[in-house]
Amino acid sequence: MAQGNRKKETIGILTGGGDVPGLNPAIRAITIRARREGYQVIGLRKGWSGITEVIRDKNADNSEHFIVLSEQIVNKAGRTGGTFLHTSRVNPSRMSKEAVPKHLKINYNKESNDLTPEVLENLAFLGIDYLIPIGGDDTLSYAVRLHKEGFKVIAMPKTMDNDVPGTDYCIGFSTCVTRTINMTNTLRTSAGSHERILVLEVFGRYAGFTAMLPTMAGAANRCVIPEHQFDISHLAELLVEDRMQNPSNYSVVLVSEGATFKGMDEMMFKDGDKDAYGHAKLGGIGTSVADLIKRESAKYNNGVAINVINQHLGYLVRGGDPDAIDSIVPMAYGNLALDLILKGIHGRLVVLRNGRYDNAPIDVVTSTKKLVDVKKHYNTERLRPHFKSFEFQPLFIMSGT
Repeated sequence: MAQGNRKKETIGILTGGGDVPGLNPAIRAITIRARREGYQVIGLRKGWSGITEVIRDKNADNSEHFIVLSEQIVNKAGRTGGTFLHTSRVNPSRMSKEAVPKHLKINYNKESNDLTPEVLENLAFLGIDYLIPIGGDDTLSYAVRLHKEGFKVIAMPKTMDNDVPGTDYCIGFSTCVTRTINMTNTLRTSAGSHERILVLEVFGRYAGFTAMLPTMAGAANRCVIPEHQFDISHLAELLVEDRMQNPSNYSVVLVSEGATFKGMDEMMFKDGDKDAYGHAKLGGIGTSVADLIKRESAKYNNGVAINVINQHLGYLVRGGDPDAIDSIVPMAYGNLALDLILKGIHGRLVVLRNGRYDNAPIDVVTSTKKLVDVKKHYNTERLRPHFKSFEFQPLFIMSGT
């Protein structure tokens, strides 16, 4: 062990929110480096849910809530997608009466309950000295809460939407973009064969990065994003024009799930159910856009409506194995986190900024929003990415604000 004479401390790891490729490589990197530096590593199961469900009794069976990690365990999973620790969208500071663990219901029986005191006691019960949560802005917002409570936290950004503030890159984004490009190109064969307009709905609640980058790479003619409310008739006109200019007589548009067009008061939701962070599940905007484009296309196609292929890519872009970037960046992030721990530093977010690995104050996660800079990167008339020069730009061009 590199720190053989030091008291053996314990590092906890958890993954929260949606799964993405790259989580298992991150867990692997943290575990291998930590154990070689003399730390014990505990994986907390099911995100923030697992640590709330721990029963503080040495005779209790907590095997469903945490696992002691070894190199053998993480090596087996480290090259795969998803998270073998599993995940959830639980928010311990705002837990519904129904979601409160059975053994805590006597003390927590309000409609909304703050279980943070239990979380802190459970972390102490497990002997965890440092916690490394891997997640998006929702998961990491609770990490900020623990930091403010005095717990030693080092956060790692993960979300295929790439919208965690303070960093140019979040684990999962590259694989999402790669999958979106590949699947769009696959569906081109059907669009071209039938001479149709192809409408693809992609993830992106508040930020349009997952639609912008594939479009910039040539996967689509147009994209519509949450940051700009578009005119459906104008989009139809552009797509009909794109189709006419294409020798195979088809065109493609990527639609962010959080996008809205003029006349809509809010985003389109699947149902009224909300997660623990207050977010209703989005979905259906692609279908509405497809139906309206078919209707509006007749105005620009000599009165003849153009048939549309409508596809929701959904979980297909977040499943499966990580690509090269989502295998390398998690490894670097894991080692960055250990570098900070070895220096006794905490309350930080490991980041990539301007092509260099770094760290930032953890509260950047809750102090700002990371969105597409419409004025700088999006042409609202052409409904597609806008750029003038790539010189000295970050790898993925749009670092956000």
